[in-house]
Amino acid sequence: MPQNIPPAVAASERGSRLPCWLLLFLVLPLTCGCVHRRMTIRSDPPGAQVLLEGEPIGFAPTSTNFDYYATREITLVKDGYETLTTLQKVRTPWYQRFPLDFISDNLLPFRVTNRHEFTYKLHKKDEEKDRRTQDILDRANTLRQDAQLGTE
Repeated sequence: MPQNIPPAVAASERGSRLPCWLLLFLVLPLTCGCVHRRMTIRSDPPGAQVLLEGEPIGFAPTSTNFDYYATREITLVKDGYETLTTLQKVRTPWYQRFPLDFISDNLLPFRVTNRHEFTYKLHKKDEEKDRRTQDILDRANTLRQDAQLGTE
Protein backbone atom coordinates (compact mmCIF):
# COMPACT_ATOMS: atom_id res chain seq x y z
CA MET A 1 0.00 0.00 0.00
CA PRO A 2 1.57 3.31 -1.07
CA GLN A 3 2.14 5.89 1.60
CA ASN A 4 0.94 9.38 1.07
CA ILE A 5 3.47 11.95 2.21
CA PRO A 6 2.09 15.41 2.71
CA PRO A 7 3.58 17.89 0.18
CA ALA A 8 4.94 20.14 2.95
CA VAL A 9 7.00 17.27 4.46
CA ALA A 10 8.32 16.14 1.07
CA ALA A 11 9.45 19.69 0.24
CA SER A 12 11.21 20.08 3.59
CA GLU A 13 13.11 16.80 3.09
CA ARG A 14 14.26 17.93 -0.37
CA GLY A 15 15.32 21.27 1.06
CA SER A 16 17.41 19.66 3.80
CA ARG A 17 19.38 17.62 1.24
CA LEU A 18 20.25 20.63 -0.89
CA PRO A 19 22.76 22.20 1.55
CA CYS A 20 24.58 18.86 1.86
CA TRP A 21 25.02 18.61 -1.91
CA LEU A 22 25.98 22.26 -2.12
CA LEU A 23 28.55 21.82 0.65
CA LEU A 24 29.98 18.72 -1.06
CA PHE A 25 30.15 20.58 -4.37
CA LEU A 26 32.07 23.45 -2.75
CA VAL A 27 34.44 21.32 -0.63
CA LEU A 28 35.31 18.62 -3.18
CA PRO A 29 37.52 20.84 -5.37
CA LEU A 30 39.49 21.90 -2.31
CA THR A 31 40.51 18.30 -1.62
CA CYS A 32 41.60 17.46 -5.17
CA GLY A 33 44.44 19.79 -6.07
CA CYS A 34 47.96 19.20 -4.91
CA VAL A 35 51.53 19.42 -6.11
CA HIS A 36 53.77 16.40 -5.63
CA ARG A 37 57.43 17.51 -5.39
CA ARG A 38 60.10 14.85 -5.93
CA MET A 39 63.87 15.08 -6.18
CA THR A 40 66.09 12.34 -7.67
CA ILE A 41 69.83 12.33 -6.98
CA ARG A 42 72.21 10.23 -9.09
CA SER A 43 75.95 9.71 -8.84
CA ASP A 44 78.60 8.55 -11.27
CA PRO A 45 79.56 5.90 -10.21
CA PRO A 46 76.26 4.84 -8.65
CA GLY A 47 75.97 3.63 -5.08
CA ALA A 48 77.17 6.70 -3.18
CA GLN A 49 75.43 7.43 0.10
CA VAL A 50 73.32 10.57 -0.26
CA LEU A 51 72.80 13.03 2.58
CA LEU A 52 70.26 15.83 2.20
CA GLU A 53 70.75 18.64 4.73
CA GLY A 54 72.99 16.27 6.70
CA GLU A 55 70.37 13.50 6.93
CA PRO A 56 70.92 10.21 5.05
CA ILE A 57 68.19 9.53 2.47
CA GLY A 58 69.62 6.46 0.70
CA PHE A 59 72.14 5.36 -1.90
CA ALA A 60 72.31 6.88 -5.37
CA PRO A 61 70.22 6.77 -7.39
CA THR A 62 67.65 7.75 -4.78
CA SER A 63 64.51 9.86 -4.71
CA THR A 64 62.84 11.82 -1.96
CA ASN A 65 59.82 14.07 -1.61
CA PHE A 66 60.23 17.67 -0.50
CA ASP A 67 57.92 20.48 0.58
CA TYR A 68 59.68 23.71 -0.33
CA TYR A 69 61.95 25.12 -3.01
CA ALA A 70 65.29 26.41 -1.79
CA THR A 71 69.02 25.85 -1.94
CA ARG A 72 69.65 22.39 -0.49
CA GLU A 73 72.90 20.93 0.81
CA ILE A 74 73.58 17.59 -0.87
CA THR A 75 76.50 15.37 0.20
CA LEU A 76 77.62 12.20 -1.58
CA VAL A 77 79.97 9.74 0.16
CA LYS A 78 81.54 6.64 -1.43
CA ASP A 79 84.59 4.60 -0.43
CA GLY A 80 87.54 5.26 -2.71
CA TYR A 81 86.09 8.59 -3.88
CA GLU A 82 86.31 12.12 -2.57
CA THR A 83 83.29 13.24 -0.58
CA LEU A 84 81.27 15.75 -2.56
CA THR A 85 79.23 18.44 -0.80
CA THR A 86 77.33 20.94 -2.90
CA LEU A 87 74.67 23.58 -2.47
CA GLN A 88 72.01 22.77 -5.06
CA LYS A 89 69.37 25.32 -6.04
CA VAL A 90 65.94 23.70 -6.47
CA ARG A 91 64.15 26.08 -8.82
CA THR A 92 60.53 27.07 -8.32
CA PRO A 93 58.32 26.42 -11.38
CA TRP A 94 56.09 29.24 -12.62
CA TYR A 95 52.90 27.66 -11.28
CA GLN A 96 54.36 27.55 -7.75
CA ARG A 97 55.03 31.31 -7.54
CA PHE A 98 52.72 33.63 -5.63
CA PRO A 99 49.73 33.94 -6.17
CA LEU A 100 49.45 30.97 -8.57
CA ASP A 101 50.76 28.60 -5.90
CA PHE A 102 47.45 28.78 -4.03
CA ILE A 103 45.60 27.60 -7.13
CA SER A 104 48.03 24.79 -8.00
CA ASP A 105 48.25 23.60 -4.38
CA ASN A 106 44.54 23.74 -3.56
CA LEU A 107 42.13 24.26 -6.43
CA LEU A 108 43.27 22.18 -9.40
CA PRO A 109 41.09 19.09 -9.91
CA PHE A 110 44.15 16.94 -10.64
CA ARG A 111 47.58 16.21 -9.20
CA VAL A 112 50.64 18.03 -10.53
CA THR A 113 54.00 16.23 -10.24
CA ASN A 114 57.13 18.35 -10.18
CA ARG A 115 60.36 16.34 -10.61
CA HIS A 116 63.93 17.54 -10.24
CA GLU A 117 66.90 15.36 -11.19
CA PHE A 118 70.50 16.03 -10.20
CA THR A 119 73.53 14.01 -11.30
CA TYR A 120 76.99 14.36 -9.76
CA LYS A 121 80.34 12.95 -10.87
CA LEU A 122 82.55 11.67 -8.06
CA HIS A 123 86.34 11.82 -8.37
CA LYS A 124 88.66 9.06 -7.19
CA LYS A 125 90.65 9.77 -4.05
CA ASP A 126 94.27 10.74 -4.57
CA GLU A 127 96.03 8.10 -2.43
CA GLU A 128 99.33 10.00 -2.54
CA LYS A 129 97.66 13.16 -1.30
CA ASP A 130 95.95 11.22 1.51
CA ARG A 131 99.28 9.66 2.52
CA ARG A 132 101.02 13.06 2.59
CA THR A 133 98.20 14.55 4.65
CA GLN A 134 98.43 11.70 7.14
CA ASP A 135 102.23 12.15 7.37
CA ILE A 136 101.76 15.85 8.17
CA LEU A 137 99.17 15.05 10.84
CA ASP A 138 101.45 12.43 12.40
CA ARG A 139 104.37 14.89 12.51
CA ALA A 140 102.12 17.57 14.04
CA ASN A 141 100.95 15.18 16.76
CA THR A 142 104.56 14.21 17.52
CA LEU A 143 105.60 17.87 17.80
CA ARG A 144 102.62 18.59 20.06
CA GLN A 145 103.54 15.72 22.37
CA ASP A 146 107.20 16.82 22.46
CA ALA A 147 106.15 20.39 23.28
CA GLN A 148 103.87 19.22 26.09
CA LEU A 149 106.65 17.11 27.60
CA GLY A 150 109.11 20.01 27.41
CA THR A 151 106.81 22.48 29.18
CA GLU A 152 106.09 20.32 32.24
